[in-house]
Amino acid sequence: MTTRQVAPPISPEQAAVEQELVDTVVASFEKAQDPRLRQLMQALTQHLHNFAREVRLTEDEWNAGIEFLTAAGHITDDKRQEFILLSDVLGLSMQTIAINNETHKNATEATVFGPFFVQDAPEIPIGGDIAGGANGQPCWVEGIVTDTSGKPLPGARIEVWEADEDGFYDVQYTNHRVAGRAHLFADQDGHYAFWGLTPTPYPIPHDGPVGKMLEAVGRSPMRASHLHFMVTADEHRTLVTHIFVQGDPYIEAGDSVFGVKSSLIKRFEQQPAGAPTPDGRELHGATWARTRFDIVLAPNPDLK
Repeated sequence: MTTRQVAPPISPEQAAVEQELVDTVVASFEKAQDPRLRQLMQALTQHLHNFAREVRLTEDEWNAGIEFLTAAGHITDDKRQEFILLSDVLGLSMQTIAINNETHKNATEATVFGPFFVQDAPEIPIGGDIAGGANGQPCWVEGIVTDTSGKPLPGARIEVWEADEDGFYDVQYTNHRVAGRAHLFADQDGHYAFWGLTPTPYPIPHDGPVGKMLEAVGRSPMRASHLHFMVTADEHRTLVTHIFVQGDPYIEAGDSVFGVKSSLIKRFEQQPAGAPTPDGRELHGATWARTRFDIVLAPNPDLK
């Protein structure tokens, strides 16, 4: 068993020197005209100094941290955001979502946005196919979109996106093909349906500094199988969420970005080859799956 290294006690004189610096830096933000910016900078400063003092941060450790952040900046480009990845694996992304999406009656829970959303995904009709030729088992997804009283929300916009069976999103390929993503609108009864792919687990990008950090601390980069949704409707809070595949081992082992919530775990029912499809689609002898995801949107708190 590893013995925790306890920092030696410091003298009252040393503690006073350190506290004086904290107070000076915090006070330096007092003239900020934006009160929210002042609050953020002062709280950030206070917590950073408290962290350094609590663990008795060494200069070598400080340098290692700077090198880590520098490497994260170097690997970040228009297709990869290592700092979002870092926020995800530290649970900060999920904490921010929890803060900004307070539970409201029976509204569907939110989870992480992820780095692979793309604006202007193609529109499909109800019952259309988002796969766009991506590899994977066909999966029929359907449900209704309602408010918290059960009233359907006609015309709700449903954005969906997912990885292929090899664990890659279309933007991770170099052929510029749009696949595994689309948007559609709920009908007058709030109903929606589409063909997608049965989600499979995949690792977050782990060839950079975040991946090295996970390896160093013995954590897996794997994400539990999931399908992304972003749902919008007038006068309602935008919902960003996933659904997860019941029985996926990475739900129990631990999703690397802490995105799993029990209410979002859905049963994906496997269908044998030749089983009739809901819309009569011919799958040429392939197996397929189906799931249902009813979506409940909370009211927009800004409209109260």
